[in-house]
This record gives sequence, structure tokens and C-alpha cells, in this order.
Amino acid sequence: MTYKVAISFDRCKITSVTCGCGNKDIFYRAHVVALSLYRIRKPDQVKLRLPISETLFQMNRDQLQKFIQYLITAHHTEVLPTAQKLADEILCSNSEINQVNGAPDPTAGASIDDENCWHLDEEQVKEQVKLFLSQGGYYGSGKQLNSMFAKTETVSLRVETVSSSPAQGVGALWVCIILNPHCKLEEKSCWLQQLQKWSDLDVCPLEDGNYGHELPNITNALPQNVSHSADSLSRPRRTVFTRAIEGRELHWQDSHLQRIISSDIYTAPACQRESERLLFNSHGQPLWLEHVPTACARVDALRSHGYPKEALRLTVAIINTLRLQQQRQLEIYKHQKKELLQRGTTTITNLEGWVGHPLDPVGCLFLTLTEACRLNDDGYMEVSDMNESRLPLYQHVPVAAGCTNSSESYLSLALEVALMGMGQQRVMPEGLYAQDKVCRNEEHLLSHLQELQLDDELVQTLRKQCILLLEGGPFSGLGEVIHRESVPMHTFAKYLFSALLPHDPDLSYKLALRAMRLPVLENSASAADTSHPHHMVSVVPSRYPRWFTLGHLESQQCELASTMLTAAKGDTRRLRTILEAIQKHIHSSSLIFKLAQDAFKIATPTDSSTDNTLLNVALELGLQVMRMTLSTLNWRRREMVRWLVTCATEVGVRALVSILQSWYTLFTPTEATSIVAATAVSHTTILRLSLDYPQREELASCARTLALQCAMKDPQSCALSALTLCEKDHIAFEAAYQIAIDAAAGGMTHSQLFTIARYMELRGYPLRAFKLASLAMSHLNLAYNQDTHPAINDVLWACALSHSLGKNELAALIPLVVKSVHCATVLSDILRRCTVTAPGLAGIPGRRSSGKLMSTDKAPLRQLLDATINAYINTTHSRLTHISPRHYGEFIEFLSKARETFLLPQDGHLQFAQFIDNLKQIYKGKKKLMLLVRERFG
Repeated sequence: MTYKVAISFDRCKITSVTCGCGNKDIFYRAHVVALSLYRIRKPDQVKLRLPISETLFQMNRDQLQKFIQYLITAHHTEVLPTAQKLADEILCSNSEINQVNGAPDPTAGASIDDENCWHLDEEQVKEQVKLFLSQGGYYGSGKQLNSMFAKTETVSLRVETVSSSPAQGVGALWVCIILNPHCKLEEKSCWLQQLQKWSDLDVCPLEDGNYGHELPNITNALPQNVSHSADSLSRPRRTVFTRAIEGRELHWQDSHLQRIISSDIYTAPACQRESERLLFNSHGQPLWLEHVPTACARVDALRSHGYPKEALRLTVAIINTLRLQQQRQLEIYKHQKKELLQRGTTTITNLEGWVGHPLDPVGCLFLTLTEACRLNDDGYMEVSDMNESRLPLYQHVPVAAGCTNSSESYLSLALEVALMGMGQQRVMPEGLYAQDKVCRNEEHLLSHLQELQLDDELVQTLRKQCILLLEGGPFSGLGEVIHRESVPMHTFAKYLFSALLPHDPDLSYKLALRAMRLPVLENSASAADTSHPHHMVSVVPSRYPRWFTLGHLESQQCELASTMLTAAKGDTRRLRTILEAIQKHIHSSSLIFKLAQDAFKIATPTDSSTDNTLLNVALELGLQVMRMTLSTLNWRRREMVRWLVTCATEVGVRALVSILQSWYTLFTPTEATSIVAATAVSHTTILRLSLDYPQREELASCARTLALQCAMKDPQSCALSALTLCEKDHIAFEAAYQIAIDAAAGGMTHSQLFTIARYMELRGYPLRAFKLASLAMSHLNLAYNQDTHPAINDVLWACALSHSLGKNELAALIPLVVKSVHCATVLSDILRRCTVTAPGLAGIPGRRSSGKLMSTDKAPLRQLLDATINAYINTTHSRLTHISPRHYGEFIEFLSKARETFLLPQDGHLQFAQFIDNLKQIYKGKKKLMLLVRERFG
């Protein structure tokens, strides 16, 4: 479809748009964008003309008449009514149109005095906001609102929103509006009334992102840190507008503030009055001692309302204040250090963290400073022809005059304030959205930091700030003592570690190791035995706070550890320290397993030699995982066990011997025999390790000892594996066999015993196989209707085995068969097989077979025959009690099979005739069936 589009420009901004498609949205239609791009990319193809008023001015009267008449003819349906109306007005001397000189020209630009602004369809925005708000606090509408405000900011204020919870960007936006330095008092009070009205609505989104009251209730229902719960119950309801409403007291009249923002060279007067002492630092630079997020909101407002220089000046004053506070906090900590370290705990003075804060104070200062240092002036990422976005380029811009430290640049200040903010120790907020926002805000800030190319000046800033953070006591998240519920520093430390590593490895490792902790999962009592870190895994604190993002935080902790392991490859001392930190601080078995796998991969590259220290670290971690998951269910356990054996094999024969000898602390008996020992003595392992005879013997001996220990502990699962592992050693094999026989009387199932018996026959021990098969038979019970039972094959095999051994063995087994098997078809199958060949033919060498076929009339087959006939009789009666006509044909076939067995003895035909007569008598009511019986059997 083709649409008619008109766009008006004024000083490089689109000032109005019309499009024939009729779609409405806060952003421009696709057709408008297409036309704009066409105009930008192909300027030569859009003909540039003089304004139409200039062209008309050059025409004489006849030309004007001709021009208008042709124009009306070309569009007479649309234009004629308007043309006639205008003609009437022009001919009327006192009409409104004649009171104004000249006429409008849509093709001429605006006048130089006109205000120029972007075109925004305000009506459209109002409609959409009304629609979203009418849907109440439902999550989807909040998301749409949030994306809409992000769009509005893009168009009008700035390209920056980091709110993760719906509608939070709205809160910051309103603070920005209320703090507008232009804002007149009546306008401000009008806004505040409106905000209060919205804030009082039930559906108004809350500041921490919890809609209505559903989440706080869940949170408060659980036992928590007592002060936290009481606090959250008594806390007043804070909506996304609360901060803007609180901003009613804020103004710009303060003379100190005015001087800060209006001059680069404002310094302390030579003779300071007492009241002025607090307003400047020791270098005479001005300070701004307001609550930090509020002060940053002022910076944001200045930036957004077109005062970039003023915003920069206030930012510098805020940073000077933060530095002074950092120094004072360090001094306070030095006095309390001894006592705090003895106590091992600390309180947090700053309950409202700056990272994840609704007003994003750190992000605001960082952006204000970096924008002053950008090389590409469009303020957006540059996109090259290949569509790959390039990092923004920054240059050092010296901090304006009045600064005594001349080497400072806005860029180094940006880095410093980001590090200060992210390193601040802060309590994890309550509520899912607030916690999620902390993570997202941190990741957002780090992505900005990674855009900075670290030169010497920035590295100096980084080192200095890192040292301060490490020394920083309770005010730093990287200080020696932190509160149990303070936000972990893993993600931040991973950035610091990688950034510092090329310049100061000692400092970077010290930082990363300090950041590894996760106190919320660690035991608050320091009484635990730390010399054996793996014993600490069972220590779980009794009261968990509600940390919704805990899984994410633990995986970040694992990432930090993995980064350190990779970097420390080849450095034995560092690797041992990292290993200790992992064992002490990481509590999730699956994450330790991931680290073990990572270490293994890094230690064994395909293209170069193995790093043995790192390989041993992988093994140590693997062993810890084995201990942690030995008594708990873990779906990856089999994979973990297999991996550990691979790792131990890679380490060498000593590691394999060690895990075989200490199997009971690492594996279940089944794992130890079927996976660990079996792999250790396999041909593949022997080849992989190029083992000599003594080494092979040592491994095999350890495997046999393990096998017998496991068989004693769990004979049901391990007897067969033990026999297999002990095959080559007569004494061990006998011991394993005895364990199996002793256990047979106890808890072994018939299928376990039959499996071992078949193995014995395969190894050339038919009499032992027979003994086990007899024991298995006594554990079995086959009912009359179980003619598809999985044990039938075992029974047939056992009978074939005893038959092949000779008459005595068959005679010993048949009473057991008769006792256990009540299924007529199975019994008749055994009987048939026993009468086909003479017993003892495949028996023991040296024992002679009589070669005669056995008679069913004599023992031992007579007992089997009688049992089979009885089974047929019992089964017949059982089937007839519940038979339906559709099974009649099947039943007649069954009787035919029965007749074959009945006819085996000499008097069999009489017995069968008697049986049929009884049936006719007892079941004469089933006329149709008995008719069929008569037809077949007379």
C-alpha cells in the first residue's frame, strides 16, 4: 500500500508529522521513518525548492489565476469547498483573515525566534497511559507502561533507563520533573496534587515493584530477621510517586548550591566563618552534603532540562563529598577495627543501597561524567557499515578550573564514583523485584565500565579505589567484616579482578578472594572446624532470609571462582588458596562440580601439556562433590561418579588407588563396584596409564578388597560385581561366592540369585550354579495365571541345568519347582523338555549318563506330572468361574493342551474322561460352552 506522508523539519528536528495510514503510536509510523531515512541517505534525490511563497511572489496576476485554477481542478473534490470559503473571506474587508498581514507558508521553516522541539503526539500518549492505568496494577500493563516511559525518555529526556521492575522508571521521571529548575511554584503544586491523587489509588504501583500487597504477605508469613519483619509491617506504603511527592521541599534557592552550579572557580573564601567550614573540603573545593540519591536526582534534573555544565559542577561537588566521607569512615573504622574483628559481625549504617536504588544515583553520576568525555558527538553508539556496534570512544577531559588536583579528568571521576557506589556495603532489600533490580542495575553499570579503555590514569584510579575498598571496614562490601545479609560482591569483584590482573596481580587476587564469601549461607558461629572445609557443607543456618535471587548469586560466585582458576593456571600457591576459598565458601554441589569440570578442561588442553596442580584441584573439588552428594539424592550423581574416575585416571595410578581405598567416604557400594572399580581395572585404563605389572596388580588388589567390602555391605546389589572383579584371584573369588551364598538365605530376590547362578554356569561352575538356582527357586512363587512372568526363562534354565547335571540333581530340583510354580503351561513345558532327552548328557566330565529316557510314571517325573495335572484342573475351575462367551474358543484350546498332559501316563485317558464328566456336571448351567466341550471331547 502507498501512503501519503508529510514531515516538517526545523533545525534538524522533526517538528510535525502526518501520515495517511491512520495508525497511532507514541513512536513514528514505519512510513515516516522510511521517508526520513530516504531523505537522510539520498539527499540529492529529494529536490530542494524555495518556499512556495517565494515562487508565488515571482508570478504576475495571470500566472497566479492560472496556478490557482489548475490547482483547484486537479483536486476539486477535496479543495473546492475550502477555496470558495477562503475566497468569500478574502473578499470581505473586515474578515479575520484580512486583519493579519501576509499568509502562512507550510514550506518555509520556522522563524529564528521560535522554540524548536521534537514532535510528539501528546493526545496519543495520554490515551495510552489512561488505557494502561485503567487495567490496574496487573503486571503486563506495568511492563507496557514502563516500555512507554522508556520511549518517552528516548524522545524527550535521555537514553537511559535501568529499572527492572515495571513502572519504576516512572518514579525517577517524576522526580526529574518536580526538580525542574524552571518549574514555577503554582505549576509544581499543581503537579504535586496530581501525584498525591495518583499515589492514593489502590492500583498505584509500589516503589519496590510489588503489586498490591500479595508479595509482602508471602514474605512476612515466614520467620525472618526479626527487625526486618517488624520494619516491613510498620513501613508506610511507598508508591512510584512517593519520592517525587517527598521532593516538594526541594528547591534551588540555596546560595551555596547556586554558587556550585554557576561557577567552575567557586572555592572556599580565605577567611571562613564557622558555618562555612562544613561547606568545603581541605583543598577548598565546595561540598554538597545532601542525601546522596537526592543530590544525584538534582544532577539528573539539570542534565534532563538542558543544563549539562551545571550538572557536571554539582557532580564534582558530590564526588568530593563522597571522598571525604570515605576518608572519615576509614578513620572511624581504624579505631573500632580490633573490636569488630573480634566480634566478627557488623551492623550496616546504609540500609538504602545506591545500586538498585529507584533513582539510580551511581548511574546518573557516571553518565553525566562520561558524556562530557565522549568523542562521538551524537551521544549514541556508532554503528559501522558491517552493522557491528563499536564501543563509544572517550577522551580524558580535565576537570574544570578550581580543582587543585590538575591531573584529574571527568573520566577518572566516572570510574571512581562507579567503584565507590558498587563497592558500598548494603543490605539486600526485601521483595523479589527490589532484589532483581540490584542484580540488573549492577550488571548495567558493569557493562558501562567495560566500555572504558583502561589507560595509566584509569588504572591508578582503579588501584587506589580497590585498596580503599579492601581497607574500608563496614562501609565497604569488600571490607574485612561484613553483615550476614549484605549484598555479595562476586560480579563486581570479577570485573575488578580481570581489570586489575595485568597491572597488579597481588591486589587483584586479594580482592577476588575476599569477595568469594557469601555470609548468608555460611555458619554465623565460627566454632566450625575450618581445617576440614568439606565437613562444613552440612552446616546450614537455621533462619534463611527471603533471598529470591540466591540461585543467581551462587552462580555468580562460581563464575568468580572459575575466572580465578583460569587465571592462576601454573601458579601452585595461588591455586591452593583459590581451592581453599571454594571449599570454604561455595555450598552448592552442582556448582562445585561445574568448577571441577572447568578446572579439568583448563588443566588438560588438547594442544599443550597438562597442568598437574590444576588437575589436582579438579580432583579435590570432585572428591568434595562426592562427599557432599553421597547421602543426598542428586539426579546427576552417576555422571559425577563417572567424571571423577576419569579425572582420577588423568591424575594417575596413585589417585585411582586412593579413591579405591577410601571408597566408603565417596561412593555407594553399587557405584564403587559397578563404575569405580570396574573402570579402574579396565583394559582402557591400563592402556591409558601404560601400567607395568606391579602397578596393574596393585590396582587389581585394591579393586578386589573394595569388591569384597561392598559385597559384605550390600550383597543384593554387589555380589555379582564382586565375583566378576575377583575372578582372577582364587581366594577372593571363593570369599565373594561365600558372601553370595550367605546372603541368599536373607534379602536376595530370585532374579538376583538367578543372575549370579547363570554367571557361575558361564564361568564353568555348574554345581555352584545349581546350588544358587535351587536357592532362587525357593524364593519364587508363580501363580496359575502368571504365564508371562519374567522369571519363567530362569525356571526353564534351572531345570535344563539340573537335567544336564543328572538324575540326582533333577530329583532335587523338581520338589522345589512343584512348590514354587503353579502355572500349568509352564509345568507342562518343563515336563515335555525333561522327557525329550536323557539326563546327564551335558553334565560334569567323567560322570557317565545312563542314556535312557526317563519315564513319567516313575520318580522324579511322576511328582512333576501330578503337579501339572493338578495345575490344569485348578486353572480350569478358576477360569470357568468368570468366563465370558468371547473366551469360549480360547478355553477349548486350553483344554486340548491339558489333554496332552493327561494322556502321558498309561491310565491318562480314563483320568481325562473323568475330568470332562465332572466339568459337565458342575457347569451344566453354561449350556453353550458344554455343547462345545462335548463336540471336541465327546
